[in-house]
Amino acid sequence: MRARWAIASSVADQGVAALTNIAVLVVAARESSAEGFAVFSLVYMTFTVVLGVQSSFVGQALVLERDGGKNGRAGAGGSGAGPDGAGATQDGPVIPSWAEPDPDAPRPPPTGVASACRSAVTFSALSSTAVGGTAALLLALVPGELAHGLAMLGVVLPVVLLHDVLRYCFAALRLPHHALLADLLRLVVAVPALVLQPDGSSPARLIAVWGASALPALLLCLALAGYRLRGARGDWRRYLRRGHLGRRFVVEFAVGNGATQLSVIGLGLVASQLAVGALRGATTLYGPMNVLYNSATSFGPPVMNRIPNLRGKLRSAAALAVLLAGTAAAWTTVLVLLPDSAGRELLGDTWASTSSLLPATGSQYAGIALGTSALLTLRVLRPESTLPIQVVFSLLSVGCMLTGYAAGGVLGAAWGLCAGSALKAAALWLRVAAVSRSLAATGPGGAGGSGGTAGSGGGAGSAHAGGHAPVGGTVTPGAVPAARPRSHRKPRSRPGRLRW
Repeated sequence: MRARWAIASSVADQGVAALTNIAVLVVAARESSAEGFAVFSLVYMTFTVVLGVQSSFVGQALVLERDGGKNGRAGAGGSGAGPDGAGATQDGPVIPSWAEPDPDAPRPPPTGVASACRSAVTFSALSSTAVGGTAALLLALVPGELAHGLAMLGVVLPVVLLHDVLRYCFAALRLPHHALLADLLRLVVAVPALVLQPDGSSPARLIAVWGASALPALLLCLALAGYRLRGARGDWRRYLRRGHLGRRFVVEFAVGNGATQLSVIGLGLVASQLAVGALRGATTLYGPMNVLYNSATSFGPPVMNRIPNLRGKLRSAAALAVLLAGTAAAWTTVLVLLPDSAGRELLGDTWASTSSLLPATGSQYAGIALGTSALLTLRVLRPESTLPIQVVFSLLSVGCMLTGYAAGGVLGAAWGLCAGSALKAAALWLRVAAVSRSLAATGPGGAGGSGGTAGSGGGAGSAHAGGHAPVGGTVTPGAVPAARPRSHRKPRSRPGRLRW
């Protein structure tokens, strides 16, 4: 599908998913008591943490997968012929006897997008069933509404997590409109199902209805993905192997969310609760921008991988940075010009303290826009290089916020967060420049990035990574020729002996 339609579908899908989450919380608050909604919120927060871990470990690594050739055959290590078919016959490529694979050797792990998607679905089904089933069995014996709500979350966990990983599968397969259809179905089913519950429903019941409402969307995803994944061979053990990029992404997720929570806790310790509320209110107003940023980092790699050369990728990243930063500036302008009456309708009494922070928060989100585009570029070119920057500058943002509060109160804290975002964006773009120079120096073989090996740490990106040596005089740039056996090597010339 066209890149514009893919981008629009990805952004719309993220918007529908965010709208579903908001609608679920609003309806749950109306259908339950204050104590019951507090329990429901804790259970739902637990789910968001589990979902973030799975999305980082499975989903973000999955969308970096790509096939190396037409229909994924070359990228899957299928053909040993040259890129133009040199050295191949009607029966397949000509392979010397010394280059034939050992029939007793273990089979290489499956590669390619379809195989990676099947591996992701299998791993998510097994892991969510194991974790959810264990939690349900253990917590069912513990008294209290919170324990019962968490136990019910364990029961529905395989359904909701499997639906989410299939959304990433559609992104990797360049079919984001399938994910959009499934999320629209989930929104249409979940909200009426919760509305029909009686007043004062228990948190466990609401969690059960919310999880069951994802079944139609899950069945639709399985039906749409089944045709695309037919015949693909998966290996769920790839996620347990050393070098899987998902481990790095989980650490990035933990550090990023931990730094956010730490900043709120730290500000609450040294400042008043009104300051915390003002900052949280300003962040809430930028919810639409968060949807755009999540769309870019989660579902942008397959779109950027369509661009064949490094220069085109960098131009697209720069254009995305300008577009996102311009959108943040436009949204800030809308909020600044918002009448006080409309602002109070949105945030109530918090609007008075939040409105003064909008220029600083808008500048912060413009910096986040620049960093998001750079992060997306690094995820495509060299995904293992993002972890150190994420760790260092997430903690630095907390320090900037606290320093800003000490210097200028809550407004200074907002500008401190802006400075932290700007520094992080600068570091990411400097890293993009360094990686680009490195890839350009390696030639065509290295300019393709690491997207083909993202999921498994294997060799899916090169047409000859795990296959046979190229024959017919054709050499693939960046490919390492296979060594000849010792029996076929030319003997060294020695004094007093005839040369061959």
